[in-house]
Amino acid sequence: MIMRIFLLLIGFGLAVLGGISTIAYLNLLTTGYSMIDYLEFIKGRVECYLFLVGMLIIWLSIYFPGKEE
Repeated sequence: MIMRIFLLLIGFGLAVLGGISTIAYLNLLTTGYSMIDYLEFIKGRVECYLFLVGMLIIWLSIYFPGKEE
C-alpha cells in the first residue's frame, strides 16, 4: 500500500511538472506561432513528455492489481 501511495505521488509530481511546462509553452502562440508549430515544438521537448509519464504512473498505481492481503 505504501508503494502505491509513493508511486501515486511520484506520478502526480511528474504530471504537474509536465503540465506546467506544456501550459507555459502556450505563450509561444502569442508570439506568432501557429498551433501546428506549437505542437511540433512541444513534441521535441522532454519535459512535456513528463505529463504523459506521470499520468501513466498514476494510472498504474491506481488500477494495477496488487497483492491480495
